Amino acid sequence: MASEGKNGNDSIVTLSGISKTFYRGKEPIPVLEGLDLDVPGGSFEALMGPSGSGKSTLLNIIAGLDRPTKGTVRVAGSDLTNLSDGELARWRSQNIGFVFQSFNLIPVLTAAQNVELPLLLTNLSSAERKKRVATALRVVNLEDRMDHFPRQMSGGQEQRVAIARAIVNDPKIIVADEPTGDLDRKSADDVLHLMEQLNKEFGKTIFMVTHDPAAAERATVQRKLDKGTLV
Repeated sequence: MASEGKNGNDSIVTLSGISKTFYRGKEPIPVLEGLDLDVPGGSFEALMGPSGSGKSTLLNIIAGLDRPTKGTVRVAGSDLTNLSDGELARWRSQNIGFVFQSFNLIPVLTAAQNVELPLLLTNLSSAERKKRVATALRVVNLEDRMDHFPRQMSGGQEQRVAIARAIVNDPKIIVADEPTGDLDRKSADDVLHLMEQLNKEFGKTIFMVTHDPAAAERATVQRKLDKGTLV
C-alpha cells in the first residue's frame, strides 16, 4: 500500500459555508448551519458531539455520500458540489475508505472476498486483486484468517476485516463512523492502534466520528459539533 505522505498544511478537506436541512413533510429540520472546516492532509481527526448534533451528516458530506443544501465541498482535490451522481460514485471508489460501527461484512463471503468487494468495480486483473487483498489483510494482521467467514471471527477481527476492505483501494481518506462502538475495550484498543498505524506509517488522513472519549484521545485533533456548528 502506498504512503500518502504528510501534506504539510495542504488541506485535503475544505468545507465552506456548509448547511444541511432535512424535511419532515414540509417542516424544515436544519442539521448543519454555515459550517466551515479545514482538514490538513495526513491528520487524524476525531469528531465528538451529542446524538443528533449532525456528526454523521457531516461525515457523509465529506465522503460524498450526501450533498449539502448550501456551501462548497472540496475533498482530495475535487469540488464535489459539481459532480454528477455517477462521477461522485467513481470519485468515492478512488479516494474514500469507509469503516462503519456495524462492520457491514457479507456473512456468506470469506474475509478475503469481503475485502475484495471494492476492487470488483475496478479494471484490475484477478491476480492483482488477490495481491491487494493479501496486502490489506497483512496490514490489519489477519493474513491467517483469509478463508474464514465473519461468523468464525470475533467482533474485533470483523472490524479489522472491514478496515482491510476500507484500505484495499489505497484511499486518500478513511472516514470512520463509530468504529469502536460495538467492540469491547481490548478490541477497541486494537482497532484504534491500527488506525494510528494507518495514519502515521501510511500517511492516511482519518476523520472519525465517535462517542468514546478514549477513542477521541487517540486522534491528533479533537473537534466538537453541537447543534450543527463546530465549537
